[in-house]
Amino acid sequence: MPIHVKYFASLRERVGRSEESIDASTVSTVLDVWNRAARGQMAPGNLLAAVNHEHAELDHPVKDGDEVAFFPPVTGG
Repeated sequence: MPIHVKYFASLRERVGRSEESIDASTVSTVLDVWNRAARGQMAPGNLLAAVNHEHAELDHPVKDGDEVAFFPPVTGG
């Protein structure tokens, strides 16, 4: 079962798609998912991520069937 990856806001524009699926056998952490799915684009230093709708650090493990979402940092004023 693949890992479903979603990109939001400016990250969607940066990678050129809103979502995709990747082979779970090739990744073990959220950062691996970014590196695989973003096809060589460096992860932004303040990249936010969620695994199955829960906030996750980039070293969080992933497994078959997970949904991984990436968000740009949120700013406000």
